[in-house]
Amino acid sequence: MCGIAGVRRFDGAPVSRELLAEMAKRLHHRGPDDSGFWSEGAIGFAHTRLSIIDLAGSPQPMAGASGTTQIAFNGEILNYRQLRSELSYPFRTQGDTEVLLALYEQHGPSAVTKLRGQFAYAIHDAKTAETHLFRDRLGILPLYYYADSSFFAFASEIKALLPAIGSADVDHESLHDYLAHRSVPAPHTLLRGVRKVPQGHHLVVSADGTVRTEPYWELPRESQILSVTPEEAVRLVDEALTASVRDALVADVPVGAYLSGGVDSSLITALVARERDGAPLHTFSAGFGDPRVDELHWAEKVAGIVGSEHHSVVVTADDFRDSWAKLSWHRDAPLSEPADVAVFRLAELARRDVKVVLSGEGSDELFGGYPKYRFAAATRYAGVLPSAALRRFEKALPASKARLGIAVRAIAEPTYAERMRGWFAPFTVAERAALLGGPATRSVLAPYENGRGDALRRMLYADSHTWLADNLLERGDRMSMAASLELRPPFLDHRVAELAFSLPSSVKVRGGTTKWVVKEVARQHLPADVVDRPKSGFKVPLDAWFRDGLRDMAYDLLTGPTSFVGKTFDRAAVRALLDDHDSGDRNEQPRIWTLLSLEVWHQTLSW
Repeated sequence: MCGIAGVRRFDGAPVSRELLAEMAKRLHHRGPDDSGFWSEGAIGFAHTRLSIIDLAGSPQPMAGASGTTQIAFNGEILNYRQLRSELSYPFRTQGDTEVLLALYEQHGPSAVTKLRGQFAYAIHDAKTAETHLFRDRLGILPLYYYADSSFFAFASEIKALLPAIGSADVDHESLHDYLAHRSVPAPHTLLRGVRKVPQGHHLVVSADGTVRTEPYWELPRESQILSVTPEEAVRLVDEALTASVRDALVADVPVGAYLSGGVDSSLITALVARERDGAPLHTFSAGFGDPRVDELHWAEKVAGIVGSEHHSVVVTADDFRDSWAKLSWHRDAPLSEPADVAVFRLAELARRDVKVVLSGEGSDELFGGYPKYRFAAATRYAGVLPSAALRRFEKALPASKARLGIAVRAIAEPTYAERMRGWFAPFTVAERAALLGGPATRSVLAPYENGRGDALRRMLYADSHTWLADNLLERGDRMSMAASLELRPPFLDHRVAELAFSLPSSVKVRGGTTKWVVKEVARQHLPADVVDRPKSGFKVPLDAWFRDGLRDMAYDLLTGPTSFVGKTFDRAAVRALLDDHDSGDRNEQPRIWTLLSLEVWHQTLSW
């Protein structure tokens, strides 16, 4: 991976090398191996490089052979060798960056559809006076921008935009989105005026300052569902995932794998081991020293099966306290998941031995892995049940029934869109309105509320565009890049994603079994007890830590006199939340975490 940034002015003022250098400085962790700059009058690009392919060559920004194009590229084009062989072009390097330039010069912006991999890149075309930005299909890699009447700026991370824009205020409407999603879905961010290029989109900046975005790819629609037997579906997924893993191993540096012990990472690791055919393989896992949530023994078992050299790290409450602010700076947003800290410690561990890791991210959102997907159809009609009674029932549930409480909270929401996101939402629509003094004025889930087929497909479609792209993938990118480590998720090869949305829902949730087709594929490569054990996920024992090691920190930050949360939300309600959790009567960990992360992030706004 790398870091990219750039500025284009519309007022004729030159873009200084000093400004580009300051933007690049804030992306050094993304590319500690090299940096480069290009500027020509009112436009300039900056690049920081983490060398993965063509280690000694391919410096960036890079000029095209025509002399009229410049590129700043972050990512890996996994089919670049094949594309290169199809092009007639005076190549000077052996890497994938120049292939992108050659494709653009011969095919224009539509060349992006030929790419396989994960990418975010900018190309300036002097002939058309247009600047083009592209983000990969699933949103694996980030790309942010800011535009006003005088200039346009872009960067891999928000912090690198700030030298160009000066400062930015918190966007009040995005606070509604954050309380609902634990992150802010594209194209918005928590900062007013700073936006994301949505996944699978192409952005064009014209000489007159016009900025427009348009999709170049979308997931298959209901009319494209294949008519296949369950056995055929298993074969197709096995073939597609095997090909994706094979492509993801393309690198000129050591490649390892994350291994949590769950079915997704275990399957990816097994496929990697088969492709490497006995070559040394490093695997990595994290635990918490808590037998209720630790999966280290499962990871060690799978490592023994595939013959990898396994490494593990134990994450403690002190890790959270000591690294929370630092990692909020890296994420440019609140740490939406407690697992963010664990993922960073895992990346630190992996970086000692490898420069690239493969992960199992994306399987749940494509193939229906979460428990909520069993109830997808029921969620659509849940509005007929009396919400008030459901709320009273949820409030009366003991802390040990947290999962049931989440389901009840979701089912009690007033609209289908709210019920869809209610499974992951820390705060209900009513709670958000009370905290922020009124209801939200926009709905980021509105595009996913109608169409797209049955209830499960609609839920998966919404989750793949919000929860996955703007939470899990954002976390994966930032926490790995904080350790200068490249992360590759084979499940999110766009061919695998297209296949997933071309399969009928009946092979995803089947007989009450979630992610059925993936588990059947895994059964061909792993023992039954690894495949069939209950889903655990990357859980962190914060319910106990908020009553012990992190208790005082939570009270101080959320109820203190200078607290952003205390000033922005109802301070008495926040204290009541803390007291309820501290008493042990309720598990308010998700809501405490959401507010505490917002507070810690806000303190980093002195960037």
